[in-house]
Amino acid sequence: MGSFNWMYSDVVKEHFTNPKNVLKDEDAYEADGRGTVGNIKCGDQMLFVIKVKDGKIADCKWQTYGCASAIASTSILSEMVKGMDLEEAYRITPKDITAKLEGLPDNKIHCSVLGDKALREAINDYYRKNGMEDRITREKETIVCTCMNVSDKDIEEAVKQGAQTFLELQEATKISTGCGQCRERAEEMFHQYVHLYGE
Repeated sequence: MGSFNWMYSDVVKEHFTNPKNVLKDEDAYEADGRGTVGNIKCGDQMLFVIKVKDGKIADCKWQTYGCASAIASTSILSEMVKGMDLEEAYRITPKDITAKLEGLPDNKIHCSVLGDKALREAINDYYRKNGMEDRITREKETIVCTCMNVSDKDIEEAVKQGAQTFLELQEATKISTGCGQCRERAEEMFHQYVHLYGE
């Protein structure tokens, strides 16, 4: 790297320059579960595939299109979950991943640490394929706009249905059309979902 001013920890540097468990050929990898999140047009997209044996993640591979923190976070996640019970792996959060990386810049956590979501999608895919839909955890809703009773799930669904501007989100959900105190939080959450699902 020479005189390049590396702004990340040595752990991030290692997993960025020498990523672990990268998926080379998806067709040749017989995955038991497959999960994809992100939007390549916005910058980051993650594919996570798992093999399951006796309720544990026996092996996993991944592909990530994104920045150094996106690559490093998915790489270290793949190391973390090998041999882990599915239920335990399902509960991994961006905070857990960031701690293993010895920190990330604040502006990188929400946009680049998406591997936990891809992992949950892969586990859910495994559950669906094996008739275990009852094990899929439905994430609790959080009310963002108390005036209009709009939750984070309502924002997510509106983006999935095509809302690409905050005005379109307001037209779909009426969020932040009352007192307006939720506006900043709502916009931040909206941009995160656009990053995940937007066109």
